[in-house]
Parts: sequence; structure tokens; C-alpha cells
Amino acid sequence: MARFFRVVAQILVLVIVAMASALVSMRFAIHGREVKVPEMRGMTPADADRLAFQNGLELGRSDRFYSATVPAGRIVSQQPEPGTRVRRGWRVQAAESLGPQMMEIPNVLAMSPRAAEINLRRRGLELGQPSELPTDVAAPQSILAQTPQPGAQGVASPRVSLLYAAEPAEKAWVMPDLTGLPLTEAAARAAGVGLKVVSATTAPANAIGTSGPVVIGQSPAAGSRVVAGMPVSFQVARP
Repeated sequence: MARFFRVVAQILVLVIVAMASALVSMRFAIHGREVKVPEMRGMTPADADRLAFQNGLELGRSDRFYSATVPAGRIVSQQPEPGTRVRRGWRVQAAESLGPQMMEIPNVLAMSPRAAEINLRRRGLELGQPSELPTDVAAPQSILAQTPQPGAQGVASPRVSLLYAAEPAEKAWVMPDLTGLPLTEAAARAAGVGLKVVSATTAPANAIGTSGPVVIGQSPAAGSRVVAGMPVSFQVARP
């Protein structure tokens, strides 16, 4: 009886060893038929086809897409992703780039800033840094110019920069020294640069002057920055 059990145990050991060997062999056989998918993006279809063949794979080409980063005629995407393990003979699907999408630049010169922005973004265009030009020939915030120019063709997803009209800068002058002049002459000079004489106070009669009111003080003071429409007042002395 003991001998019988020894024989059965030996048979079981042999069976287990045989099964383990078969599993190991099967595993090596399976993994031996697997390969890693290589990186094909950025390659020409011909180069990608050769690389696929060298790795025991096939290359299938289906879709074509616009791309701002991958030149036209090169692989823009692939499936499975690079590094994926697949069986030999697997077909890798690759999409080819059409290059950047070319478009015509619309005319937004007659539009409001908001309408121009919506129009550009709807076409997939970006707005560049806006700039302003002080002018009195157009309403503030109206669009004076755009770059690229309206109707420009063959532009690849550009950034459109707009030039807006801004309020004209105030003209400024340095306040002249009008003291010592007759009031009429001082007032005429002030009015000549757009200033508005609002008052003229009288100093004591013996202060200065012999032939009419003479300016002995002024506000703003000489050397001050003045703009058109600013009020000016004088202190005058009468003979």
C-alpha cells in the first residue's frame, strides 16, 4: 500500500511539473508575439509605414486634421498610443495633418469693439494687444485700423490687432508772465491761448500805472501749466 502511494505522489509531481512547464512555455510564446507600439507622430506616412513594418505592425491611415503645430503631410495622432503593447500584426491607426487652417481675415473696421471681438473669436481668431490713437476725427473706441488687413488670405490662425480711437489729448501751454501789461493786452494774450478771463480786481490807485489798468498780479501764476478753457483772474492797478 505504501508503495502505491509513493507511485501516485511521483505521478502527481510529474503532472504538476509538466503543467508548470506548459504555462511557462505558453507565457513565453504569448509575450514573444507582443511588441511595443513605436512613436510615429511627426513622421511622414512613408517613414511611419516602414517603422511599423520593422516592428511587425501594420499602419492604417484614416482621418486628416488641421494642426497649428504639426506640418501638413505628417502624422498628427496615432492609436494605440506609443508604448502600448500589442500583438504582432496589429494595425495602428494614424491621422495625417493638413497643416494650419488657412482663412480670410474679416473686415471689422465698421463694427463696435464688442461686435468685432465676437466676430473674430467666432472664426477662431485671437485678439492681439489693443492700442489707442488720440484723434478728433473719429468717435472714441471706434476701430481705426486692424492688422492683418481686411481680406488678407492664406493667414494661419492669426492674432488680429485692433487700433482704437481715443479722446484727443488736451493741448497745454505754459502760463506766460502778463504782469506789467495793460489789462486789455493781457486779456488778449490770455484769450489767444484759449484761456478765459473771469475777473480783474483793482489794487490801490497809487500802486502803478499811468494810462489805464495795468496787471500787477495774475492767477494762474507765470510758468504754470494751463489748458484751453481754464479761468484766469488778474489784479490790476488804475492810474
